[in-house]
Amino acid sequence: MEVSAVLPAGKASEASRTNSGLSFSIRVVWTLTNIIHNLAIYVFLIYTVKGTPFDTPDQGKVWLSLMDYKLQFTSSLKFLSISPIVLYLLAYFYTKYDAVHFLINTASLLSILLLKLPQFHEAYLFGINKY
Repeated sequence: MEVSAVLPAGKASEASRTNSGLSFSIRVVWTLTNIIHNLAIYVFLIYTVKGTPFDTPDQGKVWLSLMDYKLQFTSSLKFLSISPIVLYLLAYFYTKYDAVHFLINTASLLSILLLKLPQFHEAYLFGINKY
């Protein structure tokens, strides 16, 4: 039996949306997408994983420090800096310029972009993964 046969016309789509389990607003989904993406970049590119992803397990440096023979502002590093910015702008637009989501997304973006600057090359926060 269909939902629309039991419920009035306006309530059918509302019931099908709430019946699916977890439901998040568009604002929360875009903010979570931005945070999860930046967290994955932080874990896999910047600080946690040492060495290249497909070669020897430990070369002493994180993957971002090994890229492009330690040259700065190459096309691959620019892409890795632009992609979080584009995702941030999309999240900012789809959260309808909400102040709370703006602050959360901005903090997440800055935590990733600042670590990619040349001044932070081979520098580690709080000594994490230094040795």
